[in-house]
Amino acid sequence: MSRTQDAIVVGGGLVGTAIAYGLQKRGLSTVLLDEGDVAHRASRGNFGLVWVQTKGLGAPHYQRWTRGSAAAWPGLAEDLSARTGIGTGLHQPGGLHLCLSEDELERRAATMARMQREAGNFGFEYRMLTHSEVAERMPGIGRSVVGASWTPYDGHASPLHLLRALHTAFREAGGLYLPNAGVAEGTAAPHDFSVEAGGQRHHAPRIVLAAGLGNAALAPLFGLAAPVRPERGQILVTERTRPLLPMPTTTIRQTGEGSVMIGDSKEEAGFDTQTQTPEIMRAMARRAVLSFPWIAELNIVRAWSALRVMAPDGLPIYDQAERFPGAFTANCHSGVTLAGAHAEILAPMIVAGELPAEMAPFSARRFEHVRNAA
Repeated sequence: MSRTQDAIVVGGGLVGTAIAYGLQKRGLSTVLLDEGDVAHRASRGNFGLVWVQTKGLGAPHYQRWTRGSAAAWPGLAEDLSARTGIGTGLHQPGGLHLCLSEDELERRAATMARMQREAGNFGFEYRMLTHSEVAERMPGIGRSVVGASWTPYDGHASPLHLLRALHTAFREAGGLYLPNAGVAEGTAAPHDFSVEAGGQRHHAPRIVLAAGLGNAALAPLFGLAAPVRPERGQILVTERTRPLLPMPTTTIRQTGEGSVMIGDSKEEAGFDTQTQTPEIMRAMARRAVLSFPWIAELNIVRAWSALRVMAPDGLPIYDQAERFPGAFTANCHSGVTLAGAHAEILAPMIVAGELPAEMAPFSARRFEHVRNAA
């Protein structure tokens, strides 16, 4: 069986579904191919921050992209709720990065000042807060909290509710969602792409590769490169409690249901998501209790590890194929934060058929080995 659409999106996680929804609601008939739960799906392990603080340090283009996405988030959340009745749990009261020593606070202040300098005329609002100023915003902080950085752009949302809302809105807008449809093979010509997935052949003049870590193998089939690797992160989740955290921090947030999530780890562990590392879990829990001593009274009820999608420099990769116009790739480790940009900024670029010049710094061509292989 063969199907022809205006666009094929490969990858049914947060990145792919946000892009597919953005294409479909702008009039492109789109098929969304989802490999299913056999994939190393970053979406199911996402911490849930909509976060701007220090995103793009040394890379002002990434700072602008992240800020633009955070600004687009309220409109996306309202749109999804109106179309589906599903709330994403978005709450953007600003956010804090807590510092537990004078040295941490000094280094954080230097980082934030650099972010502001690099923002230039774009602007970057922040404040460095003392212990007492943090306590005014976050009752119950520990004595170990020396101070914090604060920006007004930050917030958090529910990754699972967001994913459900995006999938529902995509289908209700007329999009074709195919689960358990990993791409087995593909062919490419300018504005003419074909893939075999789920026992069907799909054709379209546009294709977007948003398959996370799977993009590394898929991209060369379409004249693209996606040099991404897995980075493991761990999360602890407590039992539910009354609302105690009025805003999220970099590593601790309270969900709408009342549980407290703790996440603060980075490991080079290949594709292993089955292993929990006790020493890392202890370090995460210890820092959380130093920050908020009342957390020690809560039971840990869940813990998991998941894989981030990381480029060599840690920044997103957005690209278009030179040999095969109409082929695009999207790779990032911030599927929640960047959902606004993917649905409301990147999708219109793909509809137009070309990434504008300001997206060039995100190209995989920034990596020397990619240029040499081209």
